[in-house]
Amino acid sequence: MPREITSFSNDTVKRLRALRDKKARRAEGLFLAEGLRIMAEARDAGVLPVILACAEGDLHPLAAEIMAEAEAAGAEGIVVPDEIMTKMSGKDNPPLLLGAYAQPRRSLTDLDRSAAPLWFVAEKLRDPGNIGTLLRTGDAVGAGGLILLDDSADPFSVEAVRASMGAVFTQKVVQAAWNDFLPWLRSGPGQLVGTSLQTEQDYLDPVYEQPCFLLIGNEQAGLPNSYEDECDLLVKIPMLGRADSLNAAVAAAVMAFQVRASWRKG
Repeated sequence: MPREITSFSNDTVKRLRALRDKKARRAEGLFLAEGLRIMAEARDAGVLPVILACAEGDLHPLAAEIMAEAEAAGAEGIVVPDEIMTKMSGKDNPPLLLGAYAQPRRSLTDLDRSAAPLWFVAEKLRDPGNIGTLLRTGDAVGAGGLILLDDSADPFSVEAVRASMGAVFTQKVVQAAWNDFLPWLRSGPGQLVGTSLQTEQDYLDPVYEQPCFLLIGNEQAGLPNSYEDECDLLVKIPMLGRADSLNAAVAAAVMAFQVRASWRKG
């Protein structure tokens, strides 16, 4: 049974609250997920929290199931009043559930490129919301995961996890340097596809190869020229209005669904 905690100075409460900070996440090897839907997605993916906090009051039956399974697997379960949940989550309207999960430790060599026909690769994404949206899109299109290049935002931040809507638990996430990614990519099959304003190739025309690695550029700067030079294929998404580009995560979604569509007609 979860134990009741009513003190803000409790060590577990302070530990969970600290996980909103990147430095604490790295030191602990943990990250936060909030809300019943996201934590149910985690459970369905076979991932349980190591610490689980719930707001006092009657538990939703699904929340009770997750708490029971987590505690049976060795997790620490706690029940806290709303004001403590608010402090830990940083939200005025706090979730009913909040959990700390172990961060997966993966490198490029842990990825099996043949496990999925499509992968996302993102260069210096700064917005954690974009990273979470990429993970959610990846889940929707059956991608294998997301490779974050160079100095990208933390994929395990509260904002990124929230935007992923649980896909952080279904998509493999790897952080790597470009100079490590490129040799790894070229060591096996894989078409590197980038979007660029420097090409006339319409994104609707090609039949893309498998596995396809979609390379997404930084939100403001796009892809560096040197990265574009390494792509096997550059395509353009035509802009019909006054805007000259799409949000990075939106462009990735447009590309991903077109890649899959090309395989149906190819």
